Amino acid sequence: MPILQYQCPQCGKKFDELVKNSGESVTCPECGAQATREWSGCMYSATGKPVKNCSGNCKTCGGCH
Repeated sequence: MPILQYQCPQCGKKFDELVKNSGESVTCPECGAQATREWSGCMYSATGKPVKNCSGNCKTCGGCH
């Protein structure tokens, strides 16, 4: 279960959330609006090593190298 970064389009709050999968919808803890995923920060492979060319979207990924 990944911890992902989100931002609320309504109030602007940025926060991290533990989710079951990257497609799960997340609500803002501040105002309750649906938050959008932030695609920033470091991405790591399943082995825990940093990955240079990772989009963070595992659905379209060819696999971690």
